[in-house]
Amino acid sequence: MALTTKVRRIGDVAILDLHGKITLGENTGILRDELRSLLAQGTKNIVLNMGSVGYVDSAGLGELVGAYTTATNQGGSVKLLNLQGKMKDLMQITKLHTIFPAFDNEEAALSSFNAAAKA
Repeated sequence: MALTTKVRRIGDVAILDLHGKITLGENTGILRDELRSLLAQGTKNIVLNMGSVGYVDSAGLGELVGAYTTATNQGGSVKLLNLQGKMKDLMQITKLHTIFPAFDNEEAALSSFNAAAKA
């Protein structure tokens, strides 16, 4: 299943709704291109809505780490939303939960950017 993306904007935050699998090949390229496009447009606050992502392989994890690194180097931030069971487990096993803030609801994810700006 090909990865599809849809961008929604709420204030200065871009929410990237992902649907499908994040796997080696075209799917990781789609995610990479979408994230680079958002950063090129000056978007610094990005939320990846993973609620409809059924599977992530090692290349997909690498792409998420790459997105985090690219955004951070440009003064931005990437946060995860609606991680499903296996994805939550994968983030724990790989210890990626220590670098990716993850949220179960959109409102909390959005307000976390405001809290970080005030700190």
